Amino acid sequence: MTLGKPESLARAVMTTCVNCEQCRDLMEDAPCQYFPRLFNLADRAKSGGKPVSGQDLAELIDLCNACGQCPCRPVQSDIRRAKDAFVERDGLPLATRLVENVQLVGRLCGTFPALVDIVMKSPLLGRLARRLVGVHPDRKMPSFPRDRLARWVARRGLDRPKQAEGRKVAYFVGCTARYMFPGVAKATIEVLERNGVTVYVPEQKCCGMPTFLEGDKPFTLDLVAANLPILQRCVEDGYDIVTACPTCSFMFKSVLARDAQFSPAYRDRIRALAAELSGDTGAVVKALADEVAGPSGRTSSVASEFLAPWVINYNLGLHAEADRGDVGYFAAWDARQRIKVAAHVFELGEYLSALDAEGALHLPAMSPSEKLSYFPPCHLREQNMGRPWLHLLEKAPHSDVSPVGQSMDCCGLGGIMGFKTDFHAASLAMGRGLIDRIDAAAPDRVVTECLACRLQFMQMQEKPVSHPVELLADAYRAERARFPLGEMGYAGVSSGGRLARGDGRS
Repeated sequence: MTLGKPESLARAVMTTCVNCEQCRDLMEDAPCQYFPRLFNLADRAKSGGKPVSGQDLAELIDLCNACGQCPCRPVQSDIRRAKDAFVERDGLPLATRLVENVQLVGRLCGTFPALVDIVMKSPLLGRLARRLVGVHPDRKMPSFPRDRLARWVARRGLDRPKQAEGRKVAYFVGCTARYMFPGVAKATIEVLERNGVTVYVPEQKCCGMPTFLEGDKPFTLDLVAANLPILQRCVEDGYDIVTACPTCSFMFKSVLARDAQFSPAYRDRIRALAAELSGDTGAVVKALADEVAGPSGRTSSVASEFLAPWVINYNLGLHAEADRGDVGYFAAWDARQRIKVAAHVFELGEYLSALDAEGALHLPAMSPSEKLSYFPPCHLREQNMGRPWLHLLEKAPHSDVSPVGQSMDCCGLGGIMGFKTDFHAASLAMGRGLIDRIDAAAPDRVVTECLACRLQFMQMQEKPVSHPVELLADAYRAERARFPLGEMGYAGVSSGGRLARGDGRS
């Protein structure tokens, strides 16, 4: 696999952005590290200063944390391509290769959680251990749970598919919830089951976003090669794929299927349908929508990207623009398979909002004593779903929640990037404006569905941080304590038809 000369790829991205310059102003108030540096380098060279070197370009490309805030998708893809090329040629430090393998780190630390806690909390041993694995010595590390989620899932039989009528979900847990915050995973399962949804936790690996960010393309492709067939089988068996991690949903909905609508396979299918349906664009869209919906009959917000009439007309050859085709990161995989999986991936808030719209979601009364500040994470923005968790929390009785942050705010962690020694200071600088706004809001609790944001908030401020599903699960438990025999009359049953207990066991 040869991606091309990295300096040439990086310089091409710089030329594109300098010739446009829209992001010079657009990203001025964003906590982005990439664009200010890009324009600084360009201005320096233009004014007769030091030319932009290969080292400058490598350091520039390394500043992008794929937050998705910049408006040009081709530029996002080209930055990743340049990053991959630098890594292909120069390799990755051993410490980065360890930290990017979140699943391995989680398993190792989860095997000896007490020992890891002792080491990390020791001023001397903790700093030494961080230095050995390339983590900044001031970076706080989460405590790893004693009871591994996989055992809890197996005890409840959730690792095996079940025959069920009605809604059923294949839950993609994500590494951070699986290994660091299993309470989020347990709360997700409890909330889904309380609303009559059957839950199955299939075999899964990391979604691939950490390795994607680091430019480790071979590892990323290996992870997707493991996950994609499993997710496809779930879709074919009538499961909706739900994740409580917006980064995982961003990876599967926005990155996995990017440009798939322009692939030869998808174009051939559109043309075959057009011939069959006498060129009626509306009929073609409906036929494709029925195919994408599959057995469950439901699709997530991203489905419209592949079903828009302009996409159909473009593929029918009614547009004269140059056709780049499917040049996405995962173009080697079957485009229709990628589209179908992407269209069935739901972020948990999006899924619960769909239940609510159908009148199938019970929203319990929240704790009236807590003032909540909700932050919508970066990776929510490209998924065309708005802020479902904010609306759900606002709708819940007795809730006191307000959004915090500006439209371009970012916590700054960037996946594993904020843990690395050379990015730690930039990470904190990126998140500083948001943290100041949280401090000004003076909440009792910070709420966000992104567990990477949670880690950064735990690093930079003292207020407790929760995933909104944890608050919902707590409210269900409190309600069950008040109405132990189910007098509320909602779908408070587990997938096995038994009343679900407040402690997450049935």
